[in-house]
Amino acid sequence: MDLFEQISADIKAAMLARDKVRLEALRGVKKEFLEAKTAKGADGQLSDEQACKIMTKMVKQRVETAEIYTSQNRPELAENELAEAAVIKAYLPEQLTPEQLDATLREIIAEVGATSAREMGKVMGVATKRLAGRADGKLISARVKELLS
Repeated sequence: MDLFEQISADIKAAMLARDKVRLEALRGVKKEFLEAKTAKGADGQLSDEQACKIMTKMVKQRVETAEIYTSQNRPELAENELAEAAVIKAYLPEQLTPEQLDATLREIIAEVGATSAREMGKVMGVATKRLAGRADGKLISARVKELLS
């Protein structure tokens, strides 16, 4: 069962359980999936890799929105955003620990043969593909820059 089918099945389960937060989060995910499937130039298919990218983006949006709500002294709205982010995050692959990330990045740097910060682009190209959905792009970039300098 791919992610799209899993989300659809879980929407039904959330309806039966009357779990509002889960239902809203999953409906939002399904909406984004359908938009990606029917976007101009799309072939009507949605790979799990594309789905993970969409969900990662959605989690990031919700966390940023929660931060804004918190800064505006609206904790009840921030709480809801964070709850939805947690629901979506459950469908994503497990995030790498800093140690695992560093080890993987060192392997990639050795593969590519990069020796200076000038070759960061080569490393980032391979790293972003290999670590998609398992580590944040900004974090990868910061660690690569640190390892190469």
